[in-house]
Amino acid sequence: MSFKYTPTALKKIEQIYDEAKYLVRYEKGNFASGYCVLEHKKVVVVNKFLNVEGRINALIEILPSILVDPDIFSGETLKLLDQLDIQFQAPPEPPPATEGQEEAPAGAISEEADTSESPDQATEDTNEPDHIV
Repeated sequence: MSFKYTPTALKKIEQIYDEAKYLVRYEKGNFASGYCVLEHKKVVVVNKFLNVEGRINALIEILPSILVDPDIFSGETLKLLDQLDIQFQAPPEPPPATEGQEEAPAGAISEEADTSESPDQATEDTNEPDHIV
């Protein structure tokens, strides 16, 4: 594989992360391997003191470990991934809902919760001043 370590090549590899909806950041820190991956936030942090070759190598090393559907990439990106010989892990499929049970949306209120106000609470919330005799 003939691959040149240039700023243009770095931009192309950063484009792969952009299409995968990952944010690439260059920060200082104590990275044993030169980078850190925050999977749940989809952020890749690379040591900002690495030169172009080091940044490219770090980003290429991370690529196979991120969980992404390869079908989201453009044709040009797929060619670059093929040239780099990178295979992605497919993200895990969510478990199917069992029959008769529907998954409640996040933040949904259960039926047992009483959200109605009592008459006393409704009068206390008014902004009327107290009457002084």
